[in-house]
Amino acid sequence: MESEFLEFNKEIGLLKRHYDFLITKRESLLHLVDTGKYDFSGRFSTNIPETDSTLSTIFISTNNRDFVKAKEEVALTNGLDSVFSKLFHKYDLIAQVYSNSASNVSRVYPSYDAQNLIAPDVDIREFNFYYEADQDNNPEKGPIWIPEAYVDPAGSGWILSLIQPVYDEEELFAVLGIDFLVNDFIHRYLEGEQGKLLIINGDGDIIGGKSSAIESLSMPPLKNHVYRETIKMDNFRISDFNLFNSKSKEVRRMAQSILFEKAEQFTFTNEKGLTKVHAVPFQILDWYLLELN
Repeated sequence: MESEFLEFNKEIGLLKRHYDFLITKRESLLHLVDTGKYDFSGRFSTNIPETDSTLSTIFISTNNRDFVKAKEEVALTNGLDSVFSKLFHKYDLIAQVYSNSASNVSRVYPSYDAQNLIAPDVDIREFNFYYEADQDNNPEKGPIWIPEAYVDPAGSGWILSLIQPVYDEEELFAVLGIDFLVNDFIHRYLEGEQGKLLIINGDGDIIGGKSSAIESLSMPPLKNHVYRETIKMDNFRISDFNLFNSKSKEVRRMAQSILFEKAEQFTFTNEKGLTKVHAVPFQILDWYLLELN
């Protein structure tokens, strides 16, 4: 899994190079780009997801007061559509590819029904898939995997995100992102393996795992969650799926032992159906793979 994570690090680096080119050549490119590629209804592009597979969904928040300049930015970055599409179709694990800019302009491929999912006045910069890449949180300006799985505002389910800042000289211009469906990762890497396997992050949140493993820890079944309301929160984490919220006192003690005391295994003394848990930390993310015996 982590070797594939490193492969995606390279891919988002290539996206950044393309974006850097657009910014560097901005003055000359603005005389050549197609300014009529997208039409708008209010702050949303009017293209319907099912009608043109080459287009993204464009959203310009009402927090951006200069709509004319924002549309100029859209025109400049229209060249991202082709590279987004190429990357999306290259890997079956990718759920969507996107850019969110400092001026509150969002481009997401493939297109989706943004008008029914996004509040027009939402500030994109307040979301973890933007601010986790800024100067304060990412001074090295490299690719960042967000360790918390969250519910996708576009309604795709539980998401894992890789993000990459793009700078215009010393100013953060935009944040690129690649999203992955957690269920796809679990199916690809865990379902075919023997044993009760589970992935958690450093806070004890369950990222995903086999249902038998989750339920044996006195947790509710982990089902795919689809967020169908307008965006009102930062991160949409479902706190019920945290080991420290388990009904079992011994499971909570196990979580403390592995996450805080960095134990590689924990032995249960009075937990029905469980004898021992082995834990292996990830190297790229603050995650742990657990095997339950």
